[in-house]
Amino acid sequence: MSYQHIPVMLDEVIEYLKPRLGKKYIDCTLGGAGYTVALAKKIGSQGKVVGIDLDELAIRNAQALISEQKLSNIILINDNFKNLKTILSEKFPAGSKFDGIVFDLGLSSAQLDDEARGFSFKGDRPLDMSFGPANQSSTEEIVNRYPLLELTRIFREYGEEKHAYRIAKAIVEARRAQRIKTTADLTAVIEKAIPFRYQSKIHPATRVFQALRMETNEELASLLEVLPVAVSFLKPLGCLVVVSFHSGEDRIVKRFFKGEEGLKILTKRPLVPTEAETENNPRARSAKLRAAEKIR
Repeated sequence: MSYQHIPVMLDEVIEYLKPRLGKKYIDCTLGGAGYTVALAKKIGSQGKVVGIDLDELAIRNAQALISEQKLSNIILINDNFKNLKTILSEKFPAGSKFDGIVFDLGLSSAQLDDEARGFSFKGDRPLDMSFGPANQSSTEEIVNRYPLLELTRIFREYGEEKHAYRIAKAIVEARRAQRIKTTADLTAVIEKAIPFRYQSKIHPATRVFQALRMETNEELASLLEVLPVAVSFLKPLGCLVVVSFHSGEDRIVKRFFKGEEGLKILTKRPLVPTEAETENNPRARSAKLRAAEKIR
């Protein structure tokens, strides 16, 4: 399948990163390569952009774009961004620093629309929400083995689901009778647990699937782990930009920026997409951008 994804708040990201000829940048969440390609075009052949993604589909798509646009200043890495220190130590000399680093923490449109994956509650697919084969956790194991209160916690914290306990209890009861193996199995349990009168415009499975994806990929833990590493690889006056889509992610970034003495916060309040952007790309509507600059 073709990899379709619109980079969120691209103009704002570029404005904060200030790419110039010969500079070096890292796109820790390559996705559709929108940020990576835009940066590569502005820094010239003497500059360098490192694009990292755990999703092999994203890497293959970027390789095709690079070839098509004849770009020679991009290094692609198929890995988890939480391994940033190891990645850079293997690819660059000791002491290498970068002019800017960006994270887009959202799920790409291509991943959401790919029915062969288990990210969406639509269809009937294996219950696997992993971004790549290197993940320790299995979504199916989480659903079928986590105790009631642990499922409740992740649905409440990661999914911000007000019916977390009711849904978790329904899952525990359902799996006693038969193992929950597919997205359709899980969706059916959730729909049965949440009567129509409790349902909002958002399908009752939406937040639960989000929570399971975040738990499967250890997304918040990875973000906490990588932020100080990213700062350590910035040059003085280098910029760190993070685009988040979940209140937990934004809270982590906000607290880290405030608590990190080596950073100057550039966004007193998070930037949000313009009305025009959200009309063109509805999936951008929950995005929040925060940026900080490394102090000299």
